[in-house]
Amino acid sequence: MSTPSPARLRQRIIRLLAETPATDIHTHLFSPAFGSLLLRGIDDLLTYHYLIAEFFRWHQHLDYDVFFSLPREAQAAAVWQTLFLDHSPLSESSRGLLTSLHTLRCPLRSRNLDKLRAFFAQLSPSEHVDLCMRAVNIDTLVMTNNPFDPAERACWERGVPDDPRFRTALRIDNLLTAWPAAAQDLRTMGFRASAELSPSTRSAIRSFLLAWINRIKPLYLMASLPPTFSLPSPDPGARILTDIVLPLLRERNLVMALMIGVERQVNPALRLAGDSIGRMNINTLVHLARSFPTNKFLVTILSRENQHELCVVARKFRNLMPFGCWWFLNSPFFIEELTRMRLEWLGLTFIPQHSDARVLDQIIYKWLHTKQILAEILTQKYATIEATGWKVSNDDLRRDISDLLRNNFWRFLE
Repeated sequence: MSTPSPARLRQRIIRLLAETPATDIHTHLFSPAFGSLLLRGIDDLLTYHYLIAEFFRWHQHLDYDVFFSLPREAQAAAVWQTLFLDHSPLSESSRGLLTSLHTLRCPLRSRNLDKLRAFFAQLSPSEHVDLCMRAVNIDTLVMTNNPFDPAERACWERGVPDDPRFRTALRIDNLLTAWPAAAQDLRTMGFRASAELSPSTRSAIRSFLLAWINRIKPLYLMASLPPTFSLPSPDPGARILTDIVLPLLRERNLVMALMIGVERQVNPALRLAGDSIGRMNINTLVHLARSFPTNKFLVTILSRENQHELCVVARKFRNLMPFGCWWFLNSPFFIEELTRMRLEWLGLTFIPQHSDARVLDQIIYKWLHTKQILAEILTQKYATIEATGWKVSNDDLRRDISDLLRNNFWRFLE
């Protein structure tokens, strides 16, 4: 029997990864109808909080507030000078920016920021969205829609036209992590909620959720939670999740997405760049999966130390779907480690990536870098089974890659 060629196998996989549409199941992007809420272009890329945190590591004596008081263009110029001209852009965030610019054929050789600004100025928001989605063959971008954000809520109240490129996800962090302050927000929106979780307040929360589910028609509900969030618990947020949210989602056949492990504002002076990380107690997921077997949970965890636990628990509970390499895990080192682990423990029953992009152009590097890593891992894995005499056809590869990039997500929502 002839030995299969890893090089030919790798080329087949690279081609299919490029040809197969992917669904980006979690972003912080908005359709062009949301106006300035859609971040895009070089100045938004340079002032993204990933790069802001790196910038301050080179400026030990620069006052945070002085920097943040500068106009956005001046902040961007300072970051460009420090991270791209004064030093080589080797971090994943800065390299990623270069990958996105290169893919869009921006004028990079001159290292001239004004020329880069001119390139993006010629693109309308809708043209820009199409350009980025085509660059990495994304069929759908799932937004994160937060009714507790007054600016976004105002857009929905004015009316937002449907855009087939974008789908919605309803974010409810405030209900689970900021009670009773969230009760005041509900009252502002016309729902009669009080600090106590009385029957009338529970009814108000349910009415609020139903109103927004009916308004924006989300694919799923979601919350970003601290590592200390635990179940079972008498805390108001835990009770709201288990007593109100999950029963309602079961009625409406909607999935709950949980993103767990962020420690908010460990350094408030850094503003959006000031969040950090912590390890969760995996027994919270065990409790959820076991106590709510007819609910489904998309789950991503921020701490590397939790990843093996998540794989093991997902093997035990089919209503858990691990997804993505979130935030501080979105670097080649961790993407490779997590993807290998998941393939070895879960087979093809997970969602390898989401962009988490806040700036439109970031979807390019997040997906291109992931696909490069996927190509290497899949080549090695398929080569090991071909070595046993199990021939892997193009149809096999196409099916498996489609499952990873899009079908696993849509099937889990059914």
